[in-house]
Amino acid sequence: MSAHDQLLVVIDPVARRIDGESVRIAKDVLCAGAAAKICLPEGPEEFSRALARKGSRRPVVVGDDRALLRTVALLHRGRELADQTLAVVPVGAPGASLELVRSLGVPTGAVAAARAALDGVTHRLDLLVDDSDGVVLGDLSIPAAPACAADGAAGSVGAATPAAARAAAAAGGGPSVWDACRSLVRTLVRPAPAPAEGGTRRAAPRLRVEADGVVLSDLHDPVEDIRVRAGEGHAEVTVCRGAEGEPVRVRARAVTVSGTAFRYRADTQITGPVRRRTWTLRAEGWALVLPRQRAEAGAET
Repeated sequence: MSAHDQLLVVIDPVARRIDGESVRIAKDVLCAGAAAKICLPEGPEEFSRALARKGSRRPVVVGDDRALLRTVALLHRGRELADQTLAVVPVGAPGASLELVRSLGVPTGAVAAARAALDGVTHRLDLLVDDSDGVVLGDLSIPAAPACAADGAAGSVGAATPAAARAAAAAGGGPSVWDACRSLVRTLVRPAPAPAEGGTRRAAPRLRVEADGVVLSDLHDPVEDIRVRAGEGHAEVTVCRGAEGEPVRVRARAVTVSGTAFRYRADTQITGPVRRRTWTLRAEGWALVLPRQRAEAGAET
Protein backbone atom coordinates (compact mmCIF):
# COMPACT_ATOMS: atom_id res chain seq x y z
CA MET A 1 0.00 0.00 0.00
CA SER A 2 1.43 3.38 -0.99
CA ALA A 3 2.01 5.95 1.71
CA HIS A 4 0.06 8.38 -0.46
CA ASP A 5 -3.18 6.42 -0.06
CA GLN A 6 -5.88 7.84 2.11
CA LEU A 7 -6.84 5.52 4.94
CA LEU A 8 -9.96 5.07 7.01
CA VAL A 9 -8.72 3.76 10.36
CA VAL A 10 -11.62 2.20 12.28
CA ILE A 11 -10.63 1.46 15.88
CA ASP A 12 -12.82 -1.11 17.58
CA PRO A 13 -14.03 -0.04 21.04
CA VAL A 14 -13.06 -3.39 22.56
CA ALA A 15 -9.48 -2.85 21.39
CA ARG A 16 -9.42 0.61 22.94
CA ARG A 17 -10.50 -0.76 26.31
CA ILE A 18 -8.27 -3.83 26.34
CA ASP A 19 -5.00 -2.36 25.06
CA GLY A 20 -5.07 1.41 24.67
CA GLU A 21 -1.28 1.60 24.34
CA SER A 22 -1.17 -0.67 21.28
CA VAL A 23 -4.03 1.31 19.75
CA ARG A 24 -2.11 4.56 20.27
CA ILE A 25 1.05 3.10 18.72
CA ALA A 26 -0.84 1.80 15.69
CA LYS A 27 -2.59 5.13 15.19
CA ASP A 28 0.71 7.04 15.38
CA VAL A 29 2.41 4.79 12.82
CA LEU A 30 -0.54 4.93 10.41
CA CYS A 31 -0.95 8.71 10.68
CA ALA A 32 2.78 9.24 10.17
CA GLY A 33 2.78 7.15 6.98
CA ALA A 34 -0.42 8.23 5.22
CA ALA A 35 -3.34 10.64 5.25
CA ALA A 36 -5.60 8.86 7.75
CA LYS A 37 -9.07 9.58 9.01
CA ILE A 38 -9.52 8.10 12.48
CA CYS A 39 -12.94 6.70 13.48
CA LEU A 40 -13.75 5.70 17.06
CA PRO A 41 -17.13 3.93 16.92
CA GLU A 42 -18.78 3.05 20.22
CA GLY A 43 -20.88 0.17 18.94
CA PRO A 44 -21.91 -1.89 15.89
CA GLU A 45 -24.19 0.80 14.42
CA GLU A 46 -21.48 3.48 14.54
CA PHE A 47 -18.98 0.95 13.18
CA SER A 48 -21.29 0.32 10.23
CA ARG A 49 -21.86 4.02 9.57
CA ALA A 50 -18.13 4.76 9.65
CA LEU A 51 -17.44 2.07 7.08
CA ALA A 52 -20.32 3.19 4.87
CA ARG A 53 -18.82 6.68 4.68
CA LYS A 54 -15.32 5.56 3.74
CA GLY A 55 -15.52 6.99 0.21
CA SER A 56 -12.27 6.26 -1.62
CA ARG A 57 -10.32 5.64 1.60
CA ARG A 58 -8.85 2.21 2.26
CA PRO A 59 -10.20 0.63 5.48
CA VAL A 60 -7.73 -0.33 8.18
CA VAL A 61 -9.35 -2.14 11.11
CA VAL A 62 -7.68 -1.94 14.50
CA GLY A 63 -9.17 -4.74 16.59
CA ASP A 64 -9.61 -8.48 17.00
CA ASP A 65 -11.07 -11.27 14.87
CA ARG A 66 -14.61 -10.06 15.48
CA ALA A 67 -13.78 -6.57 14.25
CA LEU A 68 -12.29 -7.99 11.05
CA LEU A 69 -15.27 -10.30 10.51
CA ARG A 70 -17.71 -7.45 11.12
CA THR A 71 -15.94 -5.37 8.48
CA VAL A 72 -15.91 -8.21 5.95
CA ALA A 73 -19.59 -8.95 6.55
CA LEU A 74 -20.59 -5.30 6.07
CA LEU A 75 -18.61 -4.98 2.85
CA HIS A 76 -20.05 -8.28 1.59
CA ARG A 77 -23.62 -7.18 2.26
CA GLY A 78 -22.87 -3.92 0.46
CA ARG A 79 -21.42 -5.92 -2.48
CA GLU A 80 -18.11 -4.09 -2.07
CA LEU A 81 -15.93 -6.87 -0.69
CA ALA A 82 -14.50 -8.16 -3.97
CA ASP A 83 -13.31 -4.69 -5.01
CA GLN A 84 -12.07 -3.47 -1.62
CA THR A 85 -8.63 -3.96 -0.09
CA LEU A 86 -8.53 -4.35 3.70
CA ALA A 87 -5.79 -4.14 6.28
CA VAL A 88 -5.94 -5.08 9.95
CA VAL A 89 -3.88 -4.24 13.02
CA PRO A 90 -4.58 -6.99 15.59
CA VAL A 91 -5.42 -5.64 19.04
CA GLY A 92 -7.47 -7.70 21.48
CA ALA A 93 -7.49 -9.97 24.48
CA PRO A 94 -4.63 -12.48 24.54
CA GLY A 95 -5.46 -15.90 23.16
CA ALA A 96 -8.38 -16.94 21.00
CA SER A 97 -9.58 -13.46 20.05
CA LEU A 98 -6.72 -13.09 17.55
CA GLU A 99 -6.48 -16.64 16.18
CA LEU A 100 -8.01 -15.84 12.81
CA VAL A 101 -5.85 -12.82 11.99
CA ARG A 102 -2.74 -14.73 13.01
CA SER A 103 -3.72 -17.63 10.74
CA LEU A 104 -4.08 -15.20 7.83
CA GLY A 105 -0.47 -14.08 8.21
CA VAL A 106 -1.01 -10.68 9.83
CA PRO A 107 1.80 -9.64 12.24
CA THR A 108 0.68 -9.61 15.86
CA GLY A 109 2.72 -6.58 16.94
CA ALA A 110 1.11 -3.14 16.58
CA VAL A 111 4.13 -1.56 14.88
CA ALA A 112 4.73 -4.42 12.44
CA ALA A 113 1.05 -4.70 11.55
CA ALA A 114 0.66 -0.95 11.04
CA ARG A 115 3.75 -0.87 8.81
CA ALA A 116 2.38 -3.80 6.83
CA ALA A 117 -0.88 -1.87 6.35
CA LEU A 118 1.16 0.99 4.88
CA ASP A 119 3.83 -0.84 2.90
CA GLY A 120 2.54 -4.39 2.45
CA VAL A 121 1.24 -6.19 -0.62
CA THR A 122 -2.37 -6.97 -1.50
CA HIS A 123 -2.98 -10.71 -1.18
CA ARG A 124 -6.22 -12.16 -2.57
CA LEU A 125 -7.77 -14.89 -0.41
CA ASP A 126 -10.58 -17.42 -0.74
CA LEU A 127 -13.71 -17.43 1.39
CA LEU A 128 -17.02 -19.24 1.77
CA VAL A 129 -20.43 -17.59 1.35
CA ASP A 130 -23.59 -19.32 2.55
CA ASP A 131 -27.16 -19.11 1.28
CA SER A 132 -28.11 -16.75 4.12
CA ASP A 133 -25.42 -14.26 2.99
CA GLY A 134 -23.00 -15.24 5.75
CA VAL A 135 -19.24 -15.21 5.16
CA VAL A 136 -16.56 -17.60 6.45
CA LEU A 137 -12.89 -16.57 6.27
CA GLY A 138 -11.34 -19.40 8.29
CA ASP A 139 -12.83 -22.62 9.59
CA LEU A 140 -16.39 -23.91 9.36
CA SER A 141 -17.34 -26.75 11.70
CA ILE A 142 -20.50 -28.63 12.61
CA PRO A 143 -20.05 -30.36 16.02
CA ALA A 144 -22.10 -33.44 16.83
CA ALA A 145 -23.31 -32.31 20.26
CA PRO A 146 -24.59 -28.92 21.46
CA ALA A 147 -21.94 -28.93 24.20
CA CYS A 148 -19.22 -28.95 21.54
CA ALA A 149 -20.74 -25.91 19.87
CA ALA A 150 -21.00 -24.19 23.21
CA ASP A 151 -17.35 -24.85 23.95
CA GLY A 152 -16.38 -23.17 20.69
CA ALA A 153 -18.65 -20.21 21.32
CA ALA A 154 -17.42 -19.66 24.84
CA GLY A 155 -13.90 -19.41 23.55
CA SER A 156 -14.75 -17.09 20.68
CA VAL A 157 -17.25 -14.61 22.02
CA GLY A 158 -14.46 -12.54 23.45
CA ALA A 159 -14.44 -13.28 27.15
CA ALA A 160 -11.78 -11.23 28.84
CA THR A 161 -9.14 -12.83 31.00
CA PRO A 162 -8.43 -11.26 34.41
CA ALA A 163 -5.33 -9.64 32.89
CA ALA A 164 -7.39 -8.23 30.03
CA ALA A 165 -9.97 -6.95 32.48
CA ARG A 166 -7.25 -5.14 34.43
CA ALA A 167 -5.91 -3.70 31.17
CA ALA A 168 -9.40 -2.50 30.29
CA ALA A 169 -9.76 -0.79 33.63
CA ALA A 170 -6.36 0.83 33.26
CA ALA A 171 -7.37 2.12 29.82
CA GLY A 172 -10.30 3.88 31.43
CA GLY A 173 -13.01 1.86 29.66
CA GLY A 174 -16.01 0.88 31.72
CA PRO A 175 -18.69 -1.63 30.76
CA SER A 176 -20.87 -0.76 27.78
CA VAL A 177 -24.06 -2.08 26.23
CA TRP A 178 -21.87 -4.01 23.81
CA ASP A 179 -20.07 -5.69 26.71
CA ALA A 180 -23.40 -6.57 28.30
CA CYS A 181 -24.55 -8.22 25.07
CA ARG A 182 -21.37 -10.28 24.88
CA SER A 183 -21.75 -11.32 28.50
CA LEU A 184 -25.33 -12.42 27.81
CA VAL A 185 -24.23 -14.48 24.81
CA ARG A 186 -21.50 -16.18 26.88
CA THR A 187 -24.13 -17.07 29.47
CA LEU A 188 -26.52 -18.49 26.88
CA VAL A 189 -23.92 -20.67 25.17
CA ARG A 190 -22.11 -21.89 28.28
CA PRO A 191 -21.55 -25.64 27.90
CA ALA A 192 -23.74 -27.98 29.90
CA PRO A 193 -22.07 -30.03 32.64
CA ALA A 194 -20.55 -33.28 31.47
CA PRO A 195 -22.78 -36.29 32.10
CA ALA A 196 -22.02 -38.36 35.17
CA GLU A 197 -20.22 -41.65 34.71
CA GLY A 198 -22.62 -44.09 33.15
CA GLY A 199 -24.81 -41.26 31.83
CA THR A 200 -25.81 -40.85 28.19
CA ARG A 201 -24.96 -38.21 25.64
CA ARG A 202 -27.37 -36.88 23.06
CA ALA A 203 -27.23 -38.75 19.78
CA ALA A 204 -25.28 -37.23 16.92
CA PRO A 205 -27.51 -35.43 14.39
CA ARG A 206 -28.57 -37.27 11.27
CA LEU A 207 -27.19 -35.20 8.43
CA ARG A 208 -26.88 -35.45 4.68
CA VAL A 209 -23.61 -33.97 3.40
CA GLU A 210 -23.14 -33.18 -0.28
CA ALA A 211 -20.04 -31.84 -2.00
CA ASP A 212 -20.65 -30.56 -5.53
CA GLY A 213 -23.78 -32.71 -5.60
CA VAL A 214 -22.02 -35.90 -4.53
CA VAL A 215 -23.35 -37.44 -1.31
CA LEU A 216 -20.59 -37.97 1.25
CA SER A 217 -22.87 -38.98 4.12
CA ASP A 218 -26.60 -39.62 4.24
CA LEU A 219 -29.24 -39.42 6.94
CA HIS A 220 -28.71 -43.00 8.12
CA ASP A 221 -25.04 -42.24 8.92
CA PRO A 222 -24.43 -40.61 12.35
CA VAL A 223 -22.10 -37.70 11.63
CA GLU A 224 -19.62 -36.94 14.41
CA ASP A 225 -17.92 -33.93 12.85
CA ILE A 226 -17.86 -31.87 9.64
CA ARG A 227 -15.05 -29.45 8.81
CA VAL A 228 -14.79 -27.12 5.82
CA ARG A 229 -12.03 -24.64 4.99
CA ALA A 230 -11.49 -22.53 1.89
CA GLY A 231 -8.04 -22.26 0.35
CA GLU A 232 -6.05 -22.66 -2.86
CA GLY A 233 -9.09 -22.38 -5.11
CA HIS A 234 -11.27 -25.03 -3.45
CA ALA A 235 -12.94 -26.00 -0.20
CA GLU A 236 -11.37 -28.80 1.84
CA VAL A 237 -14.22 -30.90 3.25
CA THR A 238 -13.74 -33.50 6.01
CA VAL A 239 -16.61 -35.66 7.29
CA CYS A 240 -16.15 -37.94 10.32
CA ARG A 241 -18.94 -40.51 10.56
CA GLY A 242 -17.97 -42.29 13.78
CA ALA A 243 -15.08 -43.30 16.00
CA GLU A 244 -14.38 -46.43 13.95
CA GLY A 245 -15.00 -45.02 10.48
CA GLU A 246 -12.36 -43.45 8.27
CA PRO A 247 -12.83 -39.70 7.68
CA VAL A 248 -14.01 -38.75 4.21
CA ARG A 249 -11.95 -35.95 2.67
CA VAL A 250 -12.73 -34.24 -0.64
CA ARG A 251 -12.23 -30.94 -2.43
CA ALA A 252 -15.30 -29.09 -3.66
CA ARG A 253 -16.73 -25.78 -4.79
CA ALA A 254 -20.00 -26.08 -2.86
CA VAL A 255 -21.04 -27.97 0.28
CA THR A 256 -24.63 -28.59 1.41
CA VAL A 257 -25.60 -29.97 4.82
CA SER A 258 -29.21 -30.88 5.59
CA GLY A 259 -31.26 -33.08 7.90
CA THR A 260 -32.08 -32.76 11.58
CA ALA A 261 -31.59 -29.33 13.13
CA PHE A 262 -27.93 -28.54 13.68
CA ARG A 263 -25.73 -25.69 14.81
CA TYR A 264 -22.48 -24.70 13.17
CA ARG A 265 -19.48 -22.56 13.96
CA ALA A 266 -18.27 -20.19 11.24
CA ASP A 267 -15.04 -18.52 12.38
CA THR A 268 -16.03 -17.12 15.79
CA GLN A 269 -19.82 -17.25 15.37
CA ILE A 270 -22.21 -20.00 16.46
CA THR A 271 -25.31 -20.12 14.23
CA GLY A 272 -28.47 -22.22 14.25
CA PRO A 273 -30.27 -24.39 14.65
CA VAL A 274 -30.92 -24.76 10.93
CA ARG A 275 -32.06 -27.72 8.85
CA ARG A 276 -30.25 -26.91 5.63
CA ARG A 277 -27.35 -24.69 4.60
CA THR A 278 -25.15 -24.44 1.51
CA TRP A 279 -21.68 -22.88 1.46
CA THR A 280 -20.12 -21.85 -1.86
CA LEU A 281 -16.48 -21.09 -2.50
CA ARG A 282 -15.54 -17.61 -3.67
CA ALA A 283 -12.01 -18.02 -5.00
CA GLU A 284 -9.94 -14.89 -4.36
CA GLY A 285 -13.12 -13.30 -3.08
CA TRP A 286 -11.47 -10.71 -0.86
CA ALA A 287 -8.17 -8.86 -0.53
CA LEU A 288 -6.01 -8.38 2.56
CA VAL A 289 -2.78 -6.39 2.85
CA LEU A 290 -0.01 -8.59 4.26
CA PRO A 291 3.71 -8.05 4.85
CA ARG A 292 5.68 -8.15 1.63
CA GLN A 293 7.57 -11.29 2.64
CA ARG A 294 4.34 -13.16 3.47
CA ALA A 295 2.69 -12.21 0.17
CA GLU A 296 5.76 -13.11 -1.88
CA ALA A 297 6.05 -16.48 -0.11
CA GLY A 298 2.39 -17.19 -0.90
CA ALA A 299 2.92 -16.29 -4.56
CA GLU A 300 5.86 -18.69 -4.83
CA THR A 301 3.84 -21.59 -3.45
